[in-house]
Formats: sequence, C-alpha cells, structure tokens
Amino acid sequence: MKRAFDLLLGLAASVIFVLPLLIFALLVKLTSQGPALYWSHRVGRNNVLFSMPKLRTMRVGTQVVATHLLQNPDQYLTPIGGFLRKSSLDELPQLWCILRGDMSVVGPRPALFNQENLIEMRTKTGVHAIRPGLTGWAQINGRDELPIPEKVALDVYYLRRQSLAFDIKIILLTFIKVLRRDGITH
Repeated sequence: MKRAFDLLLGLAASVIFVLPLLIFALLVKLTSQGPALYWSHRVGRNNVLFSMPKLRTMRVGTQVVATHLLQNPDQYLTPIGGFLRKSSLDELPQLWCILRGDMSVVGPRPALFNQENLIEMRTKTGVHAIRPGLTGWAQINGRDELPIPEKVALDVYYLRRQSLAFDIKIILLTFIKVLRRDGITH
C-alpha cells in the first residue's frame, strides 16, 4: 500500500513540478559553475548506499558534510542556493528516487554516508529497515536544528506508528512548515 501511495504521489508531483524543476536547474547553471544537480551518496533502506540528486545549492568543491558542520555555511551558497534551500525546492529531484524505490515520500531523511553516529543509532533502533523519505516526522519537528539522539527518537516514533493516515498528516504538516520556512537554518 505504501509503495503504491509513493508511486502515485511521486508521479503526480513529477508531472506538476517538471517545469519548475527545469527552470530552477537552468537558473543554477546560469548563476554558478558546475552541474545543476548534485548527487550525494546516501544511506537507504537496510543501510544500502544509493545516489540521491538535489538541485545544487553549494559551490563546487564544498566539503561533503552536513551543512551545520560547515563553518559559516552561507559563504558556500550559490547565488540562488539560499532561496532553493529555504523553499525546499532543491529537494525536487528526489522524486526520481521515490519513483525508483530508493526513497519513500515519508520516512526518515536519508543520512549522508559519513554520518556514522546517525547511521549507527538508526541501525540499533531498527529505523534502518524502512525506506528514507523526502519528508518525515523528524523533519517537521525540528529539521536542521535537531541533535542526532532526538532525531533518531523521532524516527523511532515514526517507525512504530507508520500508517497511511500518519503519512498524510506528515505531508500536510510539511507543506505548512515549508511555507513558513520553519526549522531551516541555511
């Protein structure tokens, strides 16, 4: 049921957002050097690595770490990177990962391959067994501001209460958070 929901929502969103995605990709190319998409290695279901695309918001050559670990991350943003991040439009290419089955619409956000503490804690709690999501319970309850133990506790809460109704609630709350730009620091 969840996979069918992901495919239906992923296809609908792809149709709706294909033109804006192409426009933003062109803007990234026109305003900074490098490719429009940034592919990062992420940890997926059962700790299997997959490549996840985002519209590139950072300058080419920026260190591959979680943004909050960069000293003065704003200095690495491309001219439209801040806007793309604050509006969450940089996440649109991840619809591809949903259609491929690497991601779900709702689930824990996929960890970077080098976020060892997060990966270890998710594995110990069983969170690693579910598909990562475009949005999730931790995303709407703090996003960038959450310490890892709190993020994992929220991921466990989602793991234990997964349902179509809970996913729909998270999606609706995500829209509200994105519109308000809540929990976004960079």
